[in-house]
Amino acid sequence: MITVVSGLPRSGTSLLMQMVQAGGHPILSDEKRVADADNPRGYFELEKVRALERDASWIAAAEGKAIKVVSPLLRSLPADHEYRVIFMRRELDEVLASQERMLERRGQPAGPDRALMRSHFERHLETVTAWLASQKYIRVTYCDHAAVLRDPQTAATAIVDFLEVPLNIGEMVAAVDPALYRQRM
Repeated sequence: MITVVSGLPRSGTSLLMQMVQAGGHPILSDEKRVADADNPRGYFELEKVRALERDASWIAAAEGKAIKVVSPLLRSLPADHEYRVIFMRRELDEVLASQERMLERRGQPAGPDRALMRSHFERHLETVTAWLASQKYIRVTYCDHAAVLRDPQTAATAIVDFLEVPLNIGEMVAAVDPALYRQRM
């Protein structure tokens, strides 16, 4: 089984990765994308994931581990493995504000119009949710970003129950820092 942490970019997937790692679940990450002002504790990413559509030959190395795969790449997961997907949901205005703030900090131009991006993300989430539900090799659970920050004990317990692996719930809870919840709506 491969644990996949997913969601839209800037939805809190790094927070979930921090939690599962703190609980004792091994993760597959190369640390190439280092911590910065937008993710002070790191991104917990594996660069190979970006090319998942073209090359999934490495996916067997993720057996028994957790990897972060943003939601647009989920369809590229090979069907010859079993996946448990922990999907982070976050208020779309918060996701968009976080993306805008990140681009601003990096001195990059603003992305497309917020209303257009919101509409795109809504359609994407509807599509990916339906697709996940139809895949026999994927089990999925959904976490709400604000709820994880408000009650990390309940979120951590639900994650452990879903994964059916013995993780340290206390350490998972301790990994949650509400001070990092900066783009609130």
